[in-house]
Amino acid sequence: MLNALEVVTTVVVGVMVGVEFSVAFVMNRIFNALPEDSGQLGRAHGGRMLGAVMPVWYIGSLVLVAVWALAGWHHHSTGLVVTAGALLLLSVVMSILLLVPINNRGKTWTPENRPEDWKEQMNRWDRWHYVRVAVIIAAFALLVAALA
Repeated sequence: MLNALEVVTTVVVGVMVGVEFSVAFVMNRIFNALPEDSGQLGRAHGGRMLGAVMPVWYIGSLVLVAVWALAGWHHHSTGLVVTAGALLLLSVVMSILLLVPINNRGKTWTPENRPEDWKEQMNRWDRWHYVRVAVIIAAFALLVAALA
């Protein structure tokens, strides 16, 4: 049963990493290349859509890692799992404190109501998102290493 939990947890975290990596290095570049207001509208829609899904995914991943750490407490790789959990917790805290406030504003913007500094706010979100992606990639790598 522990093996199934390990695999499911690793897959769930890995797919989350893939989504966030895609946002950072694919979707935002596509949005930035779109003409006129299309990019801003795309970001707003993405913020609404992913803003509804990702909190469940982040918290669910953290819970799965915590269960893995507790269930496998006696295994030699528990330190890796606990460290991965700490990194996922850091990513949740970063999200709540740094990224969600910007996303909550940005998902309501239209070309008619966006603030003057909307691009600077999106750039700030992007910078924090790059850090968060690095953190969750590290967590994922630790989980993969714990499987061995």
